[in-house]
Amino acid sequence: MAGPVLARAGEPWIDWDWVGRHLDDIEAATREHIELTVLAVGIGLAVSFPLGLLSARWRRWYAPVMWFSGLLYTIPSLALFVFFIPITGLSRTSALIGLVIYTLLILIRNLVAGLDAVPPDIKDAATGMGYGGAARLLRVELPLALPTIIAGVRIATVTTIGLVTITAYIGQGGLGQLIRQGLEQDFTSPLYIGSILSVALAVVADLLLLLVQRLATPWARARAA
Repeated sequence: MAGPVLARAGEPWIDWDWVGRHLDDIEAATREHIELTVLAVGIGLAVSFPLGLLSARWRRWYAPVMWFSGLLYTIPSLALFVFFIPITGLSRTSALIGLVIYTLLILIRNLVAGLDAVPPDIKDAATGMGYGGAARLLRVELPLALPTIIAGVRIATVTTIGLVTITAYIGQGGLGQLIRQGLEQDFTSPLYIGSILSVALAVVADLLLLLVQRLATPWARARAA
């Protein structure tokens, strides 16, 4: 295993000449990182939404759903990615399956928590106004649960951005490929560029989702004010 990567005496941590010559590679790695994150969280939402609704409506399903998603979440990330290699190979599919699995616990838990937080008197009032089960869910319960749901999406997104770097060890990974290159070649420039951009992506994604939450829930801002 390679030792710690350190800049040698007199050498800069980042060789900007190297950065200038590899801008296309850095851009491609960043784009792949974003694509993997968006796909993983999007597919995770598509899978967790029905499971969350099932768990919220029929509570007997809540414990087994959370137990199973929690069990998957405890599996070490690299081991989980490697597990799928014999099935789907060193492919984006292997990376996505593992990334999606890690979003489920967070997204399901927040969806159920958001729906549980809707006051019973509001549900009763909606029923009294003639809303059926589906209409009440779509027009009353889900909008009120939206802050908690988006909070879960924010956590899942930031977590996924970090996990995408691990998929570099199965041939994917976006910015993780730069980090891996720096470690293997004992060269700090790709290591630090990959790390800095990964952190920047996480910060920007979290701020954008926070903005989406504020725009989508104006009543929550008014109540807080």
